[in-house]
Amino acid sequence: MKEHKFLIEGMTCGHCKMAIEAELKDAGFKNFIVEVGLAKVECNSPNDQIKVTKAIETAGYKVTN
Repeated sequence: MKEHKFLIEGMTCGHCKMAIEAELKDAGFKNFIVEVGLAKVECNSPNDQIKVTKAIETAGYKVTN
């Protein structure tokens, strides 16, 4: 697996972090680190990257990279 970084717009606090973590867990991801403004997620394929982006957007934030 390769780690991908996702820059996140609008994420400013711990509450934001928890919302994104919950969505990533619901999407089936287990290996990730979420920091304010950044998510590092292990992905197997481009489809996984799309799933991560959708999970972040479902939490109410925008991926900027």
